[in-house]
Amino acid sequence: MIVGIHHVAVGVSDIERAVKFYTEAFGFEVVQRSEFDSQELVDRAIGLTNAKAKMAMLKAPNAHIEVWEYSHPEPKDLRSRPCDHGYPHFALQVEDIEEEYKRLQGHGMTFVGEVVHFGETSSAIYGRDPFGNVIEIYEIKTADISQLERR
Repeated sequence: MIVGIHHVAVGVSDIERAVKFYTEAFGFEVVQRSEFDSQELVDRAIGLTNAKAKMAMLKAPNAHIEVWEYSHPEPKDLRSRPCDHGYPHFALQVEDIEEEYKRLQGHGMTFVGEVVHFGETSSAIYGRDPFGNVIEIYEIKTADISQLERR
């Protein structure tokens, strides 16, 4: 069962500048920061190899914005207009991720692999809708997002 949208991800070239902008311009609160370099679980969940990035999770009033600065693989500098297709990804928060994984496959979603469980705190997997848009399904198993091991 889908329970809501958890976060929208935004790719940036300078995470410090982005965090400053989102916190100062919009009043978002930084609730989590992390950095990873070729971590197997992260690579499996997002479908990249030897991914290296910095992340900041910013709390908005009713959702989160996740800001990513990837240094590997080399990001492509894509700029789009509001009418153009595409976005980095959005995440649907779910209950019973394994059941949703199977159900969504029946609706034409393809996934990068099997669901990845990050200990007792969360589970995630990236997939694509029938049009190629990237969607993450994400299950939170703890009420405190700062305790999540994922990022």
